[in-house]
Amino acid sequence: MRVEGDEAVLGITDYAQDQLGDIVFVELPAVGRALAVGESFGVVESIKAVSDLYAPIAGEVVAVNEGLADAPELVNSDPYGDGWLIRVRLARPLDEGALLTAEAYRALRADGA
Repeated sequence: MRVEGDEAVLGITDYAQDQLGDIVFVELPAVGRALAVGESFGVVESIKAVSDLYAPIAGEVVAVNEGLADAPELVNSDPYGDGWLIRVRLARPLDEGALLTAEAYRALRADGA
């Protein structure tokens, strides 16, 4: 997740896309949908598995990455750029202590958790 003002751009981590393998389909919510923390908002299908996507924050979906309909492999090749999934307008100010930083996530992965 990348916060830009009162919006957040959501995607999956490089580690997650690597574990999933080649992504072949992405199902995303409609623009305007309200999301609650922990709510499933879509699905990523790869050659290995079908995985639900969960919202780390509450808010309203203001954009979806339409390009993934024709090129779902962008999630693999550029998860932090063109492979973004949805843009959400935050329902309330972000409590940054409630989420892992990129550094904390990498440390968690390095510990094998």
